[in-house]
Amino acid sequence: MLPPPPRQPPPQARAARGAVRLQRAFLRGPLGVLRLLQLLAGAAFWITIATSRYQGPVHFALFVSVLFWLLTLGLYFLTLLGKHELVPVLGTRWLLVNVAHDLLAAALYGAATGIMIDQTQSHSYCNLKDYQMSCAYHAFLAAAVCGGLCLGLYLLSALYGCCRRCQGEQEVA
Repeated sequence: MLPPPPRQPPPQARAARGAVRLQRAFLRGPLGVLRLLQLLAGAAFWITIATSRYQGPVHFALFVSVLFWLLTLGLYFLTLLGKHELVPVLGTRWLLVNVAHDLLAAALYGAATGIMIDQTQSHSYCNLKDYQMSCAYHAFLAAAVCGGLCLGLYLLSALYGCCRRCQGEQEVA
């Protein structure tokens, strides 16, 4: 009697086409860290504004901060999960999309920060030691600082993306 033929090892399970993989290189890389910092500073910006009594042009600053916080959150998770290819037309140019997003965010955060600086200056009358009425001066000052931080983070992120693009890279991470 002949021995049975050797068993074939089971075929390797291939990753499904729609499988989600965590992009650890992006998470640990400079752009992943910058995106997390942008999310934290952006959340601080809009939460600070939303918890104060605001009116007039501060609505624009709140709109800008919430809009770019949500867009940054979307970019972060699409890149982290490696699903940017699913975005029609833009998925093939993901690095360019990120740079354009960062430049637009920096421009609009610059305007929002200018608005918050102006509002801080217009409420500076209540920054007196014995002033008893409620005043949004400190909230507007904190929002102006957070806005400036967001502006710097988005500019740094755009600069990093431009440097990668000039080196011939097509991917974010």
